[in-house]
Amino acid sequence: MIYTHHISSIPLQTGDIIGTTDIELEIQAGEFWRLLGRLMPGPVDHIAIYTGPGGRCVESGGRGVITFDIDEGGWLSGKMSKHRGRFLDQFYGVAYPLAGRGLSEEEEIQIRENVAEYCLKQAQAHKRYNLNFLDSETEESFYCSQLAYKAYIQHGINLNTGAGVPNLPGTSSIVFPQEIWNACLVNTTV
Repeated sequence: MIYTHHISSIPLQTGDIIGTTDIELEIQAGEFWRLLGRLMPGPVDHIAIYTGPGGRCVESGGRGVITFDIDEGGWLSGKMSKHRGRFLDQFYGVAYPLAGRGLSEEEEIQIRENVAEYCLKQAQAHKRYNLNFLDSETEESFYCSQLAYKAYIQHGINLNTGAGVPNLPGTSSIVFPQEIWNACLVNTTV
């Protein structure tokens, strides 16, 4: 089933990607992304996948792959941090990985349902956070953007595009949150 929701008046559907900007992180992996964020262009340094129903999302962070709910009042990071861990971020916008791909309505529904199912299975399996950012092909553990990449690649949609991310030696296998953002049509609060 396909669910819909809004964050700050921005619409999203099952399978869409929420982009955030870090406010404060206390985990080492988060500090790594914050450092990389300073080296890479763009403001998006974390993503989550909207699954529904209601405000339910899946993300990978310091607690591994988890589900959490967006508060009815919007993206209230401090309120959600109790469940998400001490992960304080600011909502930036929504990326639409299926937009502009010429998919039929049936194809789009199937992909959205499969992406949600894949992400929810990883959360139900309590998959760990992947600290080896160079190994984006593993399914034993996930970092945030790797989870979205793995959910979509099985449908021939490669979110590891390198879009807007400098080509540094040895980093092509890393799936950066900003490159996913740059590769999709987006709607931002800015």
